[in-house]
Formats: sequence, structure tokens, C-alpha cells
Amino acid sequence: MQKIRKGDKVVVLAGKDKGRTGEVLSVAPKDDKAVVRGVNMIRRHQKQSQSQEGGIITKEAPIHLSNIALADPKDGKPTRVGFQVQKDGKKVRVAKRSGEVING
Repeated sequence: MQKIRKGDKVVVLAGKDKGRTGEVLSVAPKDDKAVVRGVNMIRRHQKQSQSQEGGIITKEAPIHLSNIALADPKDGKPTRVGFQVQKDGKKVRVAKRSGEVING
């Protein structure tokens, strides 16, 4: 089970976007990287094709997992992630800061 998953709200800990929050759009566990909405924006020149227009486009670049932390469901501050087995046998992610279960 991964600590950070698609759809999680995360806080950026380091880099040019330090302190900003966003939603995880995708995670690449092999590369230890994640794409976060509105964070680590880059500008790329794109050649025109039949499906899309040419010009300079802005898009999100992957950010290393060590530079992001899950936002605590209670107060939105960065927290570490732990795991717990519930009474019904389900393994769930838990915020270490507040002890609250992270849904998703």
C-alpha cells in the first residue's frame, strides 16, 4: 500500500512551490515521483498537430515524493503517514499528526 495516492491532498515541503497545496493527479512509484495539480508548472513549446494547437503550453511536471507530504484531514498541515489494521481486518492509512483515518 502506498503512502501517497492519486486524489490525495498534499503540501509541498521543498522547492520553488514550497508551502503550496494541491491534489495528486498521478503517481509513478518506480520513479518515486508524483504530479500535483498547480504545482511545479513548466512551459513547453508544442508543435501544431491535427488534434491540438501549437504554441507555448503550461503543464505540471513530476515532483519527487520526498518533497511532498500528505495534508492532515483535520487542519491541512503536513503529516506523516502510518498504517493501522482496523477491527474488520482492513488496512488503512492514518495521519500521524492527528491519528485520523485518511479516506481514499
